[in-house]
Amino acid sequence: MNQTRSLTRYWLYLPLLLMSLFYLLPLFIMLNTGFKSFAEVSLQTMWRLPSGLHFDNFVAAYEKLAPNFTNTVAMVLPAAVVSSILGSVNGFVLARWKFRGADVIFPLLLFGMFIPYQSILIPLVQFMRTINLYGGLPGLILAHVIYGIPITTLTFRNYYATVPKELVEASRIDGAGLFGTYWHILLPLSIPSFVVVLIWQFTSAWNDFLFAVVLTNPASWPVTVALNNMAGSQIIEWNVQMAGAFLAALPTLLVYVLLGRYFLRGLMAGALKG
Repeated sequence: MNQTRSLTRYWLYLPLLLMSLFYLLPLFIMLNTGFKSFAEVSLQTMWRLPSGLHFDNFVAAYEKLAPNFTNTVAMVLPAAVVSSILGSVNGFVLARWKFRGADVIFPLLLFGMFIPYQSILIPLVQFMRTINLYGGLPGLILAHVIYGIPITTLTFRNYYATVPKELVEASRIDGAGLFGTYWHILLPLSIPSFVVVLIWQFTSAWNDFLFAVVLTNPASWPVTVALNNMAGSQIIEWNVQMAGAFLAALPTLLVYVLLGRYFLRGLMAGALKG
């Protein structure tokens, strides 16, 4: 019986292994091309390993993208932190404060997750021009904060709904008010949810291209826009561009490799109620 279970488990691992290899193929092509010299790059030799490791491709890519990396970091960190804090407060209010209209506000707030970026670009640009935030990083940060509020609110609201009511009632008996309960009781317990939304917002803002290319000028371009513009008008150095693509993707890869287990734990922590 135990042997049969072991064989079944191994057969389950096989499709997972095949799917993992399938999803890792683009990363292999990226690194394989990034380490090649310009003379080795062609479609016919795409799968062939490089004759040597040309790290100068990565140096050249980094030199071109370094200012844009700075822009991306300056945009991603405040966007992720602010949207997480606002989502935490919203989730607490919607989970623990049963005010009139809460059952209407929450679905309307979640509706924001399903609005395509493309459908609001023109009014968004006009709005940013009106408040004098068009062309720079503050406007891009504001866009990511607003678009991140629905998913962060949903995550925190579901997590706070799992906190035992007795714990909240005990804090009120001890004299804590509504936001006193939030600050002293629920906020310290919500670290798993903060991990989830911070990772989610970090990767979402880091990988964004559409908002970045529409709302910023060349001096404020994040790394995704600069990477798109690395291609020359006549000759494209695919080895340098692939090296740049790997450097641009490396932070998000590291986040999920190093913090992936905490992301899943936090995600499952609030998945039972909602």
